[in-house]
Amino acid sequence: MADLQEQIDKGIQILKRGGVIAFPTDTVYGLGADAFRSKAVERIYEIKKRPTHLPLPLLIGDVEQLAVLAAKPLPEIALFLAKRFWPGGLTLVVAKAAHLPDYLGSTNVAVRVPAHPVCLALIQAINNPLIGTSANISGKPSVVTAGEVRQQLGNEVDLIIDGGRCPGGSESTVVDVTGGGAVILRHGIIPGDEINRVAQEYREVKNYANCFRL
Repeated sequence: MADLQEQIDKGIQILKRGGVIAFPTDTVYGLGADAFRSKAVERIYEIKKRPTHLPLPLLIGDVEQLAVLAAKPLPEIALFLAKRFWPGGLTLVVAKAAHLPDYLGSTNVAVRVPAHPVCLALIQAINNPLIGTSANISGKPSVVTAGEVRQQLGNEVDLIIDGGRCPGGSESTVVDVTGGGAVILRHGIIPGDEINRVAQEYREVKNYANCFRL
């Protein structure tokens, strides 16, 4: 196996050329490309056999990038949850900024800041959001090792970065904040009770602040 840094460097060059790679994350292995390269994004749909009406999630480097990808105004609860759970296994669904291409979603976009050095190195190097969908055939189990990626995807991807077993072992928890609340769309690595507890804390803080505006 090549040195991990050598694999990352090779992955960066592939992404910059519009290629598709698989890589470890803090949850499960991801399948990704530069989110602003439409042909590469099309390949991901083909590789995963994923219906094209289902938008692909994005990985970003920090919470500040969320404001660039989301429509204004960004719900306050989005930042509240992000500051608690990012970097980490929370995917936020927000209204999509008008400048984003339609193939990233018609109205909403799903965004996450991963807690994994390989992902963050890739994002920083391409200076764009990274498609970060699970590296598996749609409908099949998510994978947590490079070997499992090869079993499902074979030679369909341009590179599989072997960073060992993913520490999380399950997919991110997906929460929709487009309505100003926190609606769990997919239960994952962050327990739903924890999401609900922080959402309740947000409501209490909001109500407390409103008392002083009267």
